[in-house]
Amino acid sequence: MKLTLLGTRGSFPHIGPDMVRYGGNTSCIELIGQDGTVVMLDAGTGIRRAATAIDPSIKRMDILLTHFHMDHLQGLGFFAPLFNPSIEVHIWGPPSTTMTLHSRLSRYLSPPLFPVCIREFSCDLHLHDAPRGKFHIGGLEIQSDLICHPGPTMGYRITEGDTSIAYMPDHEVALGIASFPQEAEWTSGLKLAKGVDLLFHDAQYNEAEYAARVGWGHSTPRHTGLFAAHAGVKRLVTFHHDPNHDDVTVDHLVGEASAHAGGVSVIGGSEGLTFDLHAPVHAHAR
Repeated sequence: MKLTLLGTRGSFPHIGPDMVRYGGNTSCIELIGQDGTVVMLDAGTGIRRAATAIDPSIKRMDILLTHFHMDHLQGLGFFAPLFNPSIEVHIWGPPSTTMTLHSRLSRYLSPPLFPVCIREFSCDLHLHDAPRGKFHIGGLEIQSDLICHPGPTMGYRITEGDTSIAYMPDHEVALGIASFPQEAEWTSGLKLAKGVDLLFHDAQYNEAEYAARVGWGHSTPRHTGLFAAHAGVKRLVTFHHDPNHDDVTVDHLVGEASAHAGGVSVIGGSEGLTFDLHAPVHAHAR
């Protein structure tokens, strides 16, 4: 599978002269399987950059939403395939016992928050509650489960052949834990991340910021590095950078994650970065 980072910023989009390297668009990753299966991870403002949005050969694509906070939905109404009647689009999101996925998405995709309603999407649209377990999209095996973030919020593990990634952009992995990490069975998201080739994980707050924001649903680089080591992942990509953090600050936080990752390779997630998991290990800007 090949992955391209289209947005790595958290909470709201923000860009400036000191934020060029990591980018300002909110959460979105484009994933393309070996068989051509196209999956978008979240629909933040970065989804507008998707190369597949203008590829006329694409007949189906899927969007996996982790949760319904605005920074993960803001690009949805600007995503060209939703207005293309020749494309089949499947949107997956956290399950609810009280509201359909259509009802929850309509809270944003309708006036007064947005001028276009879901019924105006001209694609062949299918909405699904993501199961707490395994399902398949093309040649990809998806495993999803609830993780610790105000929501509800899903984390995803995606496997193709002998390669796998985990995506947890909003995850307060150490909430309520006096000494992190703790036993595996009590660690949120650990089963999803266990042994993956590539982990995309929340590292939004520094230690002082986190102390004032416990319960807001995010992690520090220290938590993220320890989590990656605990899960035995091969590479960690820090994600959901705070909109108040410039490039130099994010550089420092990436270094902090690396210092606690127990030898796991750590990369700061930046817009345009690509990963080809069937090629020799590398990452480069698109």
